[in-house]
Amino acid sequence: MKKIIALFAAVGCILTVDVSVVYAENIDITAKAAVVISADTGEIVYSKNSREKLPMASTTKIMSALLCLESGDLYEPFVVDSEAIKVEGSSMGLQEGDIVTKYALACGMLLPSGNDGANAAAVKIAGSMETFAELMNDRAQKIGMSRTYFVTPSGLEGEGHGSSAEDMAILAAEALKNDLFREICSSATMKLEYGNPPYTRWLKNTNKLLNMYEGVYGVKTGFTDEAGRCLVSACEREGKRLICVTLNAPDDWNDHIKLYENCFEKVKTAELNIPCEMYVNLAGSYKDILPVAVGEDIDDFTVYNCDTSGLMYTVAASPFVYAPVKAGDMVAELIISDDERELKRLPLYAAEDAEYKLPESDEKSGNIITKAKDIIGKWKR
Repeated sequence: MKKIIALFAAVGCILTVDVSVVYAENIDITAKAAVVISADTGEIVYSKNSREKLPMASTTKIMSALLCLESGDLYEPFVVDSEAIKVEGSSMGLQEGDIVTKYALACGMLLPSGNDGANAAAVKIAGSMETFAELMNDRAQKIGMSRTYFVTPSGLEGEGHGSSAEDMAILAAEALKNDLFREICSSATMKLEYGNPPYTRWLKNTNKLLNMYEGVYGVKTGFTDEAGRCLVSACEREGKRLICVTLNAPDDWNDHIKLYENCFEKVKTAELNIPCEMYVNLAGSYKDILPVAVGEDIDDFTVYNCDTSGLMYTVAASPFVYAPVKAGDMVAELIISDDERELKRLPLYAAEDAEYKLPESDEKSGNIITKAKDIIGKWKR
C-alpha cells in the first residue's frame, strides 16, 4: 500500500500585514508604538509605528522564560550562580547560595519580573548570559522576529538591544503555545519554594491588567527609563483571541483597554476545515495505516481578513507508528498553517486499536511448537 502523504492544501490564506491597516484616527492612545494581532492567525488588526525598533525593557523576559521552560529538568534543584544574581532593578529575591529550580526562575521572571531570575536561568542553561543571548537571537530569527536583537536576558539595555511591537506580538503568540508559560503568565500570584534552605513565599504579578480587564490572560510588563512603560497582553472574549503590544506608553493599562474595545469589534470567529479522514503509517500490525482524529472540539479561529478555507492541514508523525496502539493514544500532531507560517498545532489520537502482529518467522515457530505440543499430547493419551 502506498505511504500516506498527509497533506491537505488549498489556496493560501491571505494575511493583511501592511501597516496601512491602522485605526489610529479612531483610538487615542499614549504609546509610541503599538500593535494588535489575532492570536490565531497573526493578522494585524491595528498598527501604530509597529515595525519601529525600540527598547522593550522586561518584556524581553518572554523569550527568556520561554527558553527556560523549554530547556527541560524544570524541577531539578540547583544552586544559583552568585555573580549572575548581582543585578539592579526588579528582583525575585535571590541571594547567594539559594537553591532554586528552572520552573521557579521562570515564575520569577514572569511575575515579579526578576532580573536576577533571568540572569540565573541564562547561566544555568547556556553557561553565560552572552551565550544565552545567542540562543535568544537564534529563536527570534526562526519565528520571524526580523527587527529584534537581544543582548541581555533581563531586558536591561545593552547596545543594540531592542525590538518592535510587531515582533513582540509574534513572540507572545509563540510563547503562549506553551501551556506552562500560559499558566504562569496568567497567574496573579504564585506560591513557590526556594532559598537556602528553600522556604515558602508568594510572588505577585506586576501585570495589573489581569484584574483590570475581563479576559486578559497574560503576558508581561516592562519598564526602564529609556524604554518607558512597555506591556504585552493577551485577551479572550466570546471565543475571539487578540494579542496587544504597546511600547513607550505612559498610560499602558488604558491603552490596552481602548485597543481591545476597538479591535474585538473588528474581528470574527471562523470554523476550521479540518479534514474528516487523516491517517498515519502503521508498522508491526495487521494493517498498514491507522486512522487518527482530533480528540476534542476545536475552538474557532479569530480572523480579520483571513479565509480559513485556504489553510493547510499537515499530519506530522514519525515515518511509522509502531503497534500495539490503543484508541485514544496520541500518535501525531496536526499542523495548521498558511502559505507563510505555522499557526497552530493540535494533538492527533488513534481512532482505533492496532494489535501487534508477530513477525512471520515467529508465527511459524509458534505454529510448529503448537503442533508439537498437540502430537505429544495425543501420544501421552
